Amino acid sequence: MPVDTVDPSIKKDVYDEDLIGHPRRFKVLLHNDHYTTMEFVVHVLMTVFGKSEAEATNVMLMVHKEGMGVCGVYTAEIAEAKVALVRHLARKNGFPLKCTMEEV
Repeated sequence: MPVDTVDPSIKKDVYDEDLIGHPRRFKVLLHNDHYTTMEFVVHVLMTVFGKSEAEATNVMLMVHKEGMGVCGVYTAEIAEAKVALVRHLARKNGFPLKCTMEEV
């Protein structure tokens, strides 16, 4: 059988992207508490998530007013690493800041 023969059970209009699929995406969330300072939240958003000061301030205000704010959307591994880093920084600085991830 020639090497270039295509399996007839595979439709010709199926592309590699359809067979492979896209990686699952997760949003990283910060949760409001009554102890973590707004300045620290802005610092975390700028250092961990690469936000500008204006973007970080907007997300921090959302967290403060609505109880939760989205820091960004990432693949699972990156989201897990960012959540772990935020938790580490918060504990190191004596804050109970809660950071979670949720599938989009």
